[in-house]
Amino acid sequence: MAAIETSGLTKRYGDVVAVDGIDLTVEEGEVFGFLGPNGAGKTTTIDLLLDFIRPTEGSATVLGHDAQAETDAVRERVGVLPDGVGLYDRSTGYRHLEFAIESKGGSETPDELLDRVGLDREAAERPVGGYSKGMTQRLTMAMALAGDPDLLVLDEPSSGLDPMGIREMQRLVREEADSGTTVFFSSHILGQVSAVCDRVGILDEGELVTVDTIEGLREEAGVGSRLVVEVGGDADGRLGGSPTGGVDLTALPGVTAIDREDGNIVVSYTDAAAKAAAIHRLVDAGVEVLDFSTEEATLEDLFAAYTGTDAAAVQEADDEAGEHGDEASGDGVTGRVAAGIGGGDE
Repeated sequence: MAAIETSGLTKRYGDVVAVDGIDLTVEEGEVFGFLGPNGAGKTTTIDLLLDFIRPTEGSATVLGHDAQAETDAVRERVGVLPDGVGLYDRSTGYRHLEFAIESKGGSETPDELLDRVGLDREAAERPVGGYSKGMTQRLTMAMALAGDPDLLVLDEPSSGLDPMGIREMQRLVREEADSGTTVFFSSHILGQVSAVCDRVGILDEGELVTVDTIEGLREEAGVGSRLVVEVGGDADGRLGGSPTGGVDLTALPGVTAIDREDGNIVVSYTDAAAKAAAIHRLVDAGVEVLDFSTEEATLEDLFAAYTGTDAAAVQEADDEAGEHGDEASGDGVTGRVAAGIGGGDE
């Protein structure tokens, strides 16, 4: 049984098509990355899966349940970390966790969840209105883990986290996947997604452009990363005046091109294993390798390759959109996270 399956899933707002005929299958137990710049339709798709908004056309099933007809059954088994979450400022972190555990029928204690996400217990005693963005993100992740969900839906989960927090988030995602939980991971940052995801899909203006592994996307699009090797000694003599002379690097799996730039050897590749293989091949041929560095392909590079968009323009638009949050329809998620948490704290 697929954890998520959509058929022709479409959402229109007047003449604007936010999600356009998405056909998608996410298998149980996998970590699926949902990629695209802000405004591509990622949060709208999540809202459709969780029945916070209704599709104009098409259908979706989540964990074998119809997303619209069996909403309660879906939400009982899904943990959600929304982008730009709205919490109840006057309630403490503990109160939020107690609410999440009670609503999911979980057996965990708030302290157990705090420990899993690395949020200080003293901080959990304070109202969340004084939390930093990173603290809010950790608390919301703890709430999403309540009740041991079968599916985790994470919308920009690394937002507001420092590098250590990002690594902890990635560790949590892999732990959940190893225990059998399916993770649907929406993000616009390729590096964070590629570190944890089994497969990814690229969304462009509401359309699902492609679904593949990260390496598969790079290979299919012809967009690779680059290994820049600084060489010394009589490198040109040994290389015979060509980029690698008699040293055959192009035959290595994953290598797509060889060039010389400012005296350095530049190896373009789609398979990360090609980096070590290329360096070993050069050293074995007697080339003096002084240093090397890598330039990884970015989401903007891949997105540009699949959509025909200029990568710099994608980055500029992404940065501007990031200042205002993701799609406005994300309010459908955040409003329901905050609902009912006030309780006796008024």
